[in-house]
Amino acid sequence: MPEYRRIYTPGGVYFFTLVTYQRKKIFSQPCARSLFSDAVAHVRKYQPFTTVAHCILPDHIHLIWQMPEDNFDYSKRIGAIKRHFSIKYCEQFNIRPPQNKTMIKRREVTIWQRRFWEHSIFDENDFERHLNYLHFNPVKHGLVDRVQDWEASSFKDFVKQGYYDLDWGGNYRNVKPNQDFGE
Repeated sequence: MPEYRRIYTPGGVYFFTLVTYQRKKIFSQPCARSLFSDAVAHVRKYQPFTTVAHCILPDHIHLIWQMPEDNFDYSKRIGAIKRHFSIKYCEQFNIRPPQNKTMIKRREVTIWQRRFWEHSIFDENDFERHLNYLHFNPVKHGLVDRVQDWEASSFKDFVKQGYYDLDWGGNYRNVKPNQDFGE
């Protein structure tokens, strides 16, 4: 079994990817996106962090967080968010997911993949690459033709701050196959 080592840096900035179980498109439902936002807000009350950027796609979520200087355990926060979301989602949709002994032992339901992907942002260029990747992802997956058309992301917040122009990323029909958007 591979040994996972995560880097925990006080005040660190991290890029995360959380994926649904078997890539189920549960976040196609506005209610599910709202429940996820509620779960983030709930956990943030007790375990502070700053969401710098986000993008919620049908079967996965990208986040960029900045952790506080005094408590930087993002794994606990992500676990708490997944747990809170799962409970509320199952209640909302009256779901009793199938469970085996391993799932019961780990207190899991069939909503999330077990692990999550994390990358420690190490400089401004790295931040920009991951921010661009996060915001361009709906276009990459063919969900919209233009970045600005995907509502479940922080892109328009960054436009308001002057970080991006509204037409950043162009029109998908005009994007060259190997054009680099921070991947």
